[in-house]
Amino acid sequence: MSQPPENTLLGGASLLHKIDQLRERNISQYVALPQMIVVGDQSSGKSALLESLTKIPFPRDIELCTRYATQISLRRDPETRVEVTIIPGPNATKSHQNNLASYHPAGLSPANFREKFPHILNEVNAVMGIRRDSSSREGRVFSEDVLKVEVFGPEEDYLTVIDVPGIFRTTAEGGTTDEDIGLVRRMVINYIKHPRTIVLAVIPSNVDVSTQEILTLAKAADPLGERTLGVLTKPDLVQERSAQTVVCNLVLGKKLPLMLGYYLVRNRGADEDASFDPLEAEGLFSKAPWNGLPADRVGVGALKACLTKLLMQITRRDFPRIHAEISKELADCHAELIGLGPARQTQQEQQIFLTRIVGKFKQLSRDAVDAHYTNDQAFDKHPELKLITEVMNLYEGFHTTFKNRAHSRKFQEIWPGGFGTGGDSDVFNSVFANGTFKSRNDNASFEDDILLEHPILENIITKRYECAAPEDGIIAWIKTLYQENRGLDLGMFDKAVVAKAFEKQSEKWKGITQSFMSDVIALLHRFITTVLQMLCPEKRVCDEIWSAIQDEILGKYKIAINQANFLLSIEREKNLSTMNPDFNTALQKTKSKRNLSELGFFTRKELVPAADGLYKRTGADMVETRQLEQIFKSKGSLQQTAEEIHDVLKSYYKIAQRRFVDNIYNQAIGHFLLTGSESPLQVLCPEWVLSLPAKQLERIAAEDSGTRGRRNQLSKKIDDLEMAKTILMH
Repeated sequence: MSQPPENTLLGGASLLHKIDQLRERNISQYVALPQMIVVGDQSSGKSALLESLTKIPFPRDIELCTRYATQISLRRDPETRVEVTIIPGPNATKSHQNNLASYHPAGLSPANFREKFPHILNEVNAVMGIRRDSSSREGRVFSEDVLKVEVFGPEEDYLTVIDVPGIFRTTAEGGTTDEDIGLVRRMVINYIKHPRTIVLAVIPSNVDVSTQEILTLAKAADPLGERTLGVLTKPDLVQERSAQTVVCNLVLGKKLPLMLGYYLVRNRGADEDASFDPLEAEGLFSKAPWNGLPADRVGVGALKACLTKLLMQITRRDFPRIHAEISKELADCHAELIGLGPARQTQQEQQIFLTRIVGKFKQLSRDAVDAHYTNDQAFDKHPELKLITEVMNLYEGFHTTFKNRAHSRKFQEIWPGGFGTGGDSDVFNSVFANGTFKSRNDNASFEDDILLEHPILENIITKRYECAAPEDGIIAWIKTLYQENRGLDLGMFDKAVVAKAFEKQSEKWKGITQSFMSDVIALLHRFITTVLQMLCPEKRVCDEIWSAIQDEILGKYKIAINQANFLLSIEREKNLSTMNPDFNTALQKTKSKRNLSELGFFTRKELVPAADGLYKRTGADMVETRQLEQIFKSKGSLQQTAEEIHDVLKSYYKIAQRRFVDNIYNQAIGHFLLTGSESPLQVLCPEWVLSLPAKQLERIAAEDSGTRGRRNQLSKKIDDLEMAKTILMH
């Protein structure tokens, strides 16, 4: 096979150099790179083949050169020199990397390098930590590090090959183990599996090819045989005619064909010394049966020309794809790194991380309380976060229930011409008929659902309160109450009786209020936990934040409940008092209605003379004086007192009821739960983040070991790929 034109070699040399630079930086662990891998069994002739291809005298002592991969690169360059370095394995520690980087023997030329190579291999083994004494247990038998040898000179060809340890099947006492057998096998498979790898399968001509494991491994990695090239060694050891025919059939493609075919080479044998003459040895191919084979399929020169052309072809073909794959890998790494969120390794980074969560929490809380739902799409995705809407629906139900059902007895309604006990609607069959949570009418209430999910609220919220409809017979009830609590009244009743009546009449206030507070707290608790789960990138972070604030949050709930109980206490258990002018207005209006209602039974229209001498009725109502006297005489003192107590109680109850409902919302709900400084929504704030002790901050905000490890991997990969792009673009 002829050599490629010089201009083609020069153009390809630049690309090959870039590929070698990528390989130095272990880019092959991210993107498959064009490469040629020399593989085969131990004693298959790999070392002799490498010596023929590179002119580097690889020692035949397997203790020296088969414990790690060796990359040999030949480069045409005006300056004659040899550079030896060690590429750290993908799992090398930082200290091991630094140790390998320090090894760089200077002043090497092709001439003295070939003399010094055995000594260099010993040094390399020591630097890599390879076990050099089979009787010792110190050091490793094999290494993932790669020895890199670059030979430069004006007469050198463009070629890069990688030699990997030979496959072996038996262990050696004090040396290789079954584990080492598997390690080498995995190493070989890992190298040949990549689609841009040309596999040079080295096979001795004097063995049965079908028994060579390397062909089995190569077929598994390259089922179509598109990138496997067979190299048949040691033809001088094949004496039988039938065995020679088998070798010829392999080269001619008549047996076990490969798309890249087979080459037959004659290398220096194990028993041949430095006086070995390659040209003289290849004279073998001028004799039968080898002289019947194509000239471009025999000899090291033909193989080397083929390898150079193959490597350049695959490099030119795949160079744009490699660039694209590196760009895609880089973009994917950046996307995944962004998905991990900002780094949280230092205390400052952890504080910034928590401050962002807290800031977003406060913004969502403000929007939820102010009904600014268009500020964040979270309110569309999670309608239950519309906090103030949910609370106002509950408040409306609370207000309606209080108006229609909070009193124990129906107040007497007075119409002109009669009395009644109606006037209070019975259409409400649950505590909050107009409330948001329909479950309050079901067997399981909203609180039951919350307690199942958050049992920590068990001692804070109450179960559903069944509010019965107000009873009839308030006047009779007041009479009994008066008779049980009367004192030495003189022309008036004791105000303590009204206070007692009010206490009894407002008995349901506590149950209704506690149920309302429980609903709002349950709703608020759901809001806080849902938002935290949304904002925290990891469940562990969410759990840690909640663990840190839960006692304070629960304490805020209790403060709000205590305020509601305080309002209940001052309304129901203290002396009745009000300066509200509406009280006197309502009382006088009630009394007037009562008097007019009682007079209504005795009123008649006034009669006046008409023009025809008769009488006609006018629009004016009249009551005779004797009838008035009869009305007041017929009403006993107990009835009179009961009615007066009723009218005072009714007038005051309406005032107190409206005041209490407003105070419950404005103080217990609005201030202590939603907007005030004592609100649970104020617990998460920047000041809370800054007050966290260092250990607690780390426990809450630090990344777990898995995330931290992945971030470090991505950061290193990004650095490697950025460097790879720089190499490809220059």
